[in-house]
Amino acid sequence: MAARTAPFSRFEFMIAWRYLRARRAEGGVSVMTWISLIGIALGVAALIATLAVRAGFRAEFVSTIVGSNPQITVYSAPMEVAEGSGVYSKLIRDYAERTDRIKAIPGVVSAAPAVRGQAMVSFGDRSNVADVYGLALSDLKNIPNIAHSEDAQGDIDNYGEGIAIGIGMARDLGVTVGDTVKVISPNGAKTPSGTSPRVNAYKVSYVFSAGRYDIDQTRLYMPFKEAQSFFNREGGVDEIDVDVADPERIAEWEPAIMDASGKGTLLWTWKDASSSFLRALTVEDNVMFIILSILVLIASMNITSGLIMLVKNKGRDIGILRTMGLSEGSILRVFFLCGAFTGVIGTLAGLAIGVLFSLNIDHVMGFVNWLNGGEAWDPSIRGIYHLPAKLQPWDVTKAVTLSLALSFIVTIFPARRAARMNPVEALRYE
Repeated sequence: MAARTAPFSRFEFMIAWRYLRARRAEGGVSVMTWISLIGIALGVAALIATLAVRAGFRAEFVSTIVGSNPQITVYSAPMEVAEGSGVYSKLIRDYAERTDRIKAIPGVVSAAPAVRGQAMVSFGDRSNVADVYGLALSDLKNIPNIAHSEDAQGDIDNYGEGIAIGIGMARDLGVTVGDTVKVISPNGAKTPSGTSPRVNAYKVSYVFSAGRYDIDQTRLYMPFKEAQSFFNREGGVDEIDVDVADPERIAEWEPAIMDASGKGTLLWTWKDASSSFLRALTVEDNVMFIILSILVLIASMNITSGLIMLVKNKGRDIGILRTMGLSEGSILRVFFLCGAFTGVIGTLAGLAIGVLFSLNIDHVMGFVNWLNGGEAWDPSIRGIYHLPAKLQPWDVTKAVTLSLALSFIVTIFPARRAARMNPVEALRYE
């Protein structure tokens, strides 16, 4: 009867390691081992790099949304200007009182009354459509991506002397700080003959980059009082822009803001505006994880092929070991360790490659851009200017755990086959 030995004894590791170091005559086993190892390493590296890029893209996209736009926008439902007049307006007339009440809510970082409108901006023979925000200087400074833009031109403190425009719009118009542009609104002064367009000239006092292509192409900020006059909003505003301490938990502040803002309040959050895109990103993340998991599984299956060949080549050794007293469990563990060694080494190599790739994504994309003539990443399609990567411990853990689990599972079948081999049959023709 075979003697019982402690599971995963030192001699089991020693035998498994010797079997993995196949001699030249058993080169087929060695080749299969290397194929398995390289396949697992590349699969794990691809999975880690993909998860890091997807996480970085989402984080960057959300950052440009909440850092350049109001996290909660307070509107007013259409209300009758005067009782019985039949004239309705969406303007918020008591905006100062509403803004103060909203600012008093715990967790509200800022609240700013704003005028919104559409206009055309022209310089020489060039023109562009602008999404105009009328904000006070103090409120503009509370917008992180605008006030602290790395590629900004000019001084934001000079904003009161002119307007601020996105760097994309400035590039399209061919203007820089100090140039004067014309801003044209179709809804201008009201005359007996109708509404005439309003055309005003403004100096460009500040050029910003919000980190988002679409914002930089269309966004224009105009001093608050000037915007009220330009868009016929005297005595009122179109909205109140609110930022909170934690944009991801935006729903927690909605009831309090509704109560503070009063009757007829309508709210629109950044999640409402981007919910479809964020859901699409989540679906893509799940699909990419499944696809790359299948690739890791395919690479792991090579371990099975290699172990089957190894078991066949080591049939005589298995018979001898069994006659020496090794139990079926010991044989199973020996060949399980052969596959596990390959899975662990391949996983660790893939982990190192994936982390290095993610940490150097800027250099990688620079090389890819060079190969493609600078067209590998188009911000007009992607929305942001570069491909970010964000290594998250949970993503790395998922990739490593998946690879190790698959490697261990696929090892069980050939290991059991080796353990159940009859030593008499193995040695019959020796």
